[in-house]
Amino acid sequence: MIKKIEPKDIRVRFAPSPTGPLHIGGARTALFNYLFAKKNGGKFILRIEDTDAQRSEQKWTDQIIEELKWLGIEWDEGPDIGGEFGPYKQTQKFDIYERHLKQLLDEGKAYHCFCTEEELEAKRQDQLARGKAPKYDGKCAKLSKEEVEKNITEGKSSVIRFKIQNKKVKINDMVRGEVIFDAGLLGDIVIAKNLRQPLYHFAVVVDDHDMKISHVIRGEEHLANTPRQILIQEALGFSAPEYAHLPLMLNSDRSKMSKRFGDVAVADFHKKGYLAEALINFVALLGWNPGTDKEIFSLSQLEKEFSIEKTQKGGAIFSTERLDFINGLYIRQKSIEKLTDLCRPYLGGAGDSVTNSQLQKIIEVSRSRMKKLSDIVELSDFFFVDELGYDKTMLKWDNMQEGDIKDALLLCDKLLSEEGGQNIKDLESKVFSAIVEFNKQKGYPEKNKGFVLWPLRVALSGKQFSPSPFEIIDILGIEKSLKRIKLAIDKL
Repeated sequence: MIKKIEPKDIRVRFAPSPTGPLHIGGARTALFNYLFAKKNGGKFILRIEDTDAQRSEQKWTDQIIEELKWLGIEWDEGPDIGGEFGPYKQTQKFDIYERHLKQLLDEGKAYHCFCTEEELEAKRQDQLARGKAPKYDGKCAKLSKEEVEKNITEGKSSVIRFKIQNKKVKINDMVRGEVIFDAGLLGDIVIAKNLRQPLYHFAVVVDDHDMKISHVIRGEEHLANTPRQILIQEALGFSAPEYAHLPLMLNSDRSKMSKRFGDVAVADFHKKGYLAEALINFVALLGWNPGTDKEIFSLSQLEKEFSIEKTQKGGAIFSTERLDFINGLYIRQKSIEKLTDLCRPYLGGAGDSVTNSQLQKIIEVSRSRMKKLSDIVELSDFFFVDELGYDKTMLKWDNMQEGDIKDALLLCDKLLSEEGGQNIKDLESKVFSAIVEFNKQKGYPEKNKGFVLWPLRVALSGKQFSPSPFEIIDILGIEKSLKRIKLAIDKL
């Protein structure tokens, strides 16, 4: 059950690290937080967790913001717009972290640890050899104040460890229900490299408190981090937010999503021509079920219908085929004017070689087979070239003889030459009538139009799959169509 909190006090956050592009799983986390805030009348905050100085880059912060905006996810407070509870980048809060770290050290709830990596590894191997779960043995917690000061004065390398209490930590997760952890199994954890270099578990606790975060909605991989953070909250005298851990996003073989299996960054999907509204719709259904058979949701509909209680516990399968289907639906819903504008960048200079009216016709006859915007290149390339490259065997339909293929093309050449610039529908009717007589003469089934239309379509497009020959003729024009038919005849 969700703890009853006044709408004005509901505050959620999305806190990515700018060490790479926005992951599709991160986009889902951002979306669920955004929807939770919208549905409950709360605030959605964007926070940048950039304490990893070696890997964090401003370009990734910029891209994260750009892709979130492209998706239509807007925040009430963040590094780009400010807010009452900033700053919203961790690298702007070192003084705050230092104050709280000193508090824990002064109260004996944290301590300096001078153990070397070699010592720690030796202890870990010894514990494993004895069949014990590896954890820090607390050696440096026993050092006197004088020993600590002496080591620091001598410049000995150290980290700051937090004392983990040997107790059970209970979490009432909004998705998973009651989860109990035995904190005694964790060992004292490192929370900072020094007073000016806090690590994740510590910084996130301070940030959530300072920003008055009421609900933490994040991926299942963070569930094991929660008891550590709750104990730090208690040590600092902070109240704990409510938690909800979303199911993992999985590949079709139920392995965790990774780049080894394909695209994982939002930017990858964006560049390939997935529409923002389709990606939002698809991602919303990865781990959330509306409780009905409805599968197509606009962002505004999701804002009204979303409920964190309907989030599933089991892993969510990422199906590219399903995403393609949903994206295709959204493509077909676009006005031809808007779709043409969206496709034009993928066509580059080729799109500028025809009039806007022609380009709209090309997009219109291609849209039914488009799964993503980038498909327009392969679907329509034959419209923009002077000569097609294909093998003459493609011209054959069923059991046709080569001579019959040539006759079918000669028939089309004759009919197009006679038609001139007349209505394309009249031409279509004329060709259909001629097909019946052609099939009679050749001994083919009278109603099988493929014996004429297949060679004609291949001659015009050079492809096995393309729009109808009459749609192609309408766009190419009679003169260019006749030229392609003649070239096909020459191939034979």
